Amino acid sequence: MLTKQEKSHLRNQLFRHLDGIVTCPSAFVLFDKGITKYLLENKKATLSELAEKFKANDGYLNVALRTLCSQGWLHQEVDNTTNIVTYTCNKTSEIAFNYFYIYKEAFELLKYSENYSSRKFEKEPFYKLENLFKNFTKNFNVSVKENSKEKTILSQVLQHIEGIIVGPTIVLLGMSGMFHKYFMQTKFKAEEFHKDPESFGRLLDILSKLGWFTKNNESYEFTDKGLFFAKRASAYGVTVSYIPTLRKLDKLIFGNPSIFRTEGIGNQEIHVDREMNVWGSGGAHAAYFRVIDEIIIDLFNGPIDEQPKGILDVGCGNGAFLKHLFNLIENRTNRGQQLEEHPLLLIGVDYNEAALKITRKNLVQADIWAKVIWGDIGNPEALSNDLEEKYGINLSDLLNVRTFLDHNRIWEEPSISKNMSLSKSTGAYAYRGKRLDNNLVIESLKQHFTKWKPYIDKFGLLLIELHTSDPKLVSQNLGKTAATAYDATHGYSDQYIIELDEYMEAMESIGLLPDEKAFKKFPNSDLATVSINLFKTKSP
Repeated sequence: MLTKQEKSHLRNQLFRHLDGIVTCPSAFVLFDKGITKYLLENKKATLSELAEKFKANDGYLNVALRTLCSQGWLHQEVDNTTNIVTYTCNKTSEIAFNYFYIYKEAFELLKYSENYSSRKFEKEPFYKLENLFKNFTKNFNVSVKENSKEKTILSQVLQHIEGIIVGPTIVLLGMSGMFHKYFMQTKFKAEEFHKDPESFGRLLDILSKLGWFTKNNESYEFTDKGLFFAKRASAYGVTVSYIPTLRKLDKLIFGNPSIFRTEGIGNQEIHVDREMNVWGSGGAHAAYFRVIDEIIIDLFNGPIDEQPKGILDVGCGNGAFLKHLFNLIENRTNRGQQLEEHPLLLIGVDYNEAALKITRKNLVQADIWAKVIWGDIGNPEALSNDLEEKYGINLSDLLNVRTFLDHNRIWEEPSISKNMSLSKSTGAYAYRGKRLDNNLVIESLKQHFTKWKPYIDKFGLLLIELHTSDPKLVSQNLGKTAATAYDATHGYSDQYIIELDEYMEAMESIGLLPDEKAFKKFPNSDLATVSINLFKTKSP
């Protein structure tokens, strides 16, 4: 049984693994293209200067450089008055940058794995993984003094590479059923899980050397450490799902910024493994679902004529949120006792066909009736018309809920007014490679939610949202937040997560008022990257 202190240490490792999955390719590409060398020589440079000199797409270059800032290796200054971003070397820059060559083998593994399945254990990429692990255990032949700054930074780099080793591996095993309770509670052999037990056993041996398994007479058994990570496999899922983007950062930053939008691929997403993303987010979000239970119970315990006719979940993902809400209402509210007389309308909406397919399957298996339809979060008017014309459902009669979605809306250039506020955001935002003015990103958020106001005046808008943090704060709390991973994966894929304070201020400025009793943030500190809000157009 792990102690509280041991769990805290392993949680720190998990966050650093996530840091590594995005930092490794970001750092190596900047090193390989000569940008880190240029920064060391000049000590300071603006983003526009770097983009021009190295012929880079300034939006994605900004994301990569901000990643280094979040790791404490560079200092970022964002002046939203002049729209200038400046990067300055600090005391750790030279030490860290001189270790970036170590990332090469891990980055090459990411690129090589493109030719192989992320769902199957295959020999060729495993052999490269095995070789990477051997070099990792030797510290890549780097020798440093104990208790030195060099030792601290080298350890940080090595933990990043460990993230590349274990992240995709743990997701593959998790999605393929390796972490079923049968395997977690008993001893097992490699041949029970794979037709190539010799090679698969070598993979388990790597994890055993990391302390996840014990091995005795060809049988493996989970250690407490292994169980800790196995139970949290989904925590790696979202970050790992963006490896299709991360392995092509050299092209994305210094080449065609639209490489993931090639003509002829239809609606297929190639920048992210959406099925993996949905799997990861479904597991990771379960804890947040429990927090909103009281809001739902209170709403559906009220007089029937004051209750919503149903729930609309835009960005339904794998249907987990709708499933959770239905079961909650059925089993723990007065409405649940009257479903025959007052049926609960459940509407799942998503922009992605794969997500719609998964939602339908999961809700059918759970014996839950729902309409699952395509829709665009950026066009509530069209969604409202569709519901009215096709199903006779008034969008305003529903409780509108969303989980981690509004930041993933398709970018629309906001109309600019003289009264546009000055943002304090430090975020790095891009659209197809071009850096976006932070002031416009906040204005876009306001105009996006203004479109939804006519449809939420009855029951409000229940949101779980993702946020960024100042990289200086993140760098001072390494191992305590996944902000580096969130910023990079979302920044490289044209998504717009903003600081919690900025978000709340923007919503109130357009007349969306938070229910203070419903508000929660996670963690409950300045490091908050997730918030829960029930916004209404009138004071609660």
